[in-house]
Amino acid sequence: MALYPAGGFRRRTNSLRNWLYVLLLLVIAGGIVAVLFGINPFRRSESPPGTLPKGGSPSGQAGQTESVERPSVNVGAVQPKPQTVPVAKQEPNLLPIPEPTEQSDPKAIQLIDEAAECINAKPARIIEARDKLNKALSLPMSAQQLESVKAKLSQLADEWLFSRKIFPEDKLCISYKVQPGDNLTIIGKKFKVPYEIIQQINKISRPELLPGGETIKVINGPFHARIYRSSYKLDLYLQDTFVRSFPVGLGKSGYETPTGLWIVKVEGKLEKPTWTDPDTGRTYLPEDPDYPLGSRWIGLEGISGSAKGRTGFAIHGTHKPEEIGAATSRGCIRLHNGDAILMYNALAEGLSNVIVEE
Repeated sequence: MALYPAGGFRRRTNSLRNWLYVLLLLVIAGGIVAVLFGINPFRRSESPPGTLPKGGSPSGQAGQTESVERPSVNVGAVQPKPQTVPVAKQEPNLLPIPEPTEQSDPKAIQLIDEAAECINAKPARIIEARDKLNKALSLPMSAQQLESVKAKLSQLADEWLFSRKIFPEDKLCISYKVQPGDNLTIIGKKFKVPYEIIQQINKISRPELLPGGETIKVINGPFHARIYRSSYKLDLYLQDTFVRSFPVGLGKSGYETPTGLWIVKVEGKLEKPTWTDPDTGRTYLPEDPDYPLGSRWIGLEGISGSAKGRTGFAIHGTHKPEEIGAATSRGCIRLHNGDAILMYNALAEGLSNVIVEE
């Protein structure tokens, strides 16, 4: 057996020990690096590539429970442009006009389409739309279409008539500069309308204090009314332009409301007048709980047709809503009280015509 020198063995042992120390230091250093960077070589990844692990967040804060997918980027490839979010279309200035039916005259359909374009224009051309729809009313169309066009015209009237707004192209409503010595009664007679409608539209609380030099909105009148017995409707017109429809009550059997042409009687417009029932002889006062005339009385005078020479008839209000849309009166035309006030403000004595037809 060969013998090795004792000194050489010690040197080899020391060298091996030194290498072990170095290896141990490397292992310790690797562990420290793993702890610092959150690397666990012994843990299997639970999240697919391109996602954050559950319980984490892009900012490193806790509280996220769902993985968030990271978009993959292909370096050097042309990236698609981000999609543009569509902007919601603005609603038209007014409600859209219903589609015409096949029963409508082609010219009426064309006018309605053109009016819709005027309404949806930016800005809306209200007066042009009004005039086109008003012209369409004179052409054949179904009853449903007729009511739709009237409903649209009624909406437009809130813009051009029943507001203080003045459209420069409008010939029916214009601005007027109050002259020294003017009052609403004088101005109303000048433009053939009651002073009450000017006061209502301009929201004038004290007409006696109307200052000279002030500019107000005035209406080129007069207003007229057309009543249809078959449908219990009253249509209000400014000159020949449709404004609005109102439901009415009419004469009962044996007391039918006479057809023909009437005119608003001079000095025939009254607020809650005392009234005597010709059948019973009872006199009603405005404060009576069963007073039958409502808020206003607009006396009529018969001019032609079955109405000629007839007196004692009127448009008036009622405290009984069930009488509207029915034949219950002695021949008068009954309105809801609010509608009666509007008609009272619009119809001019000796100027406004009222036509009653089937």
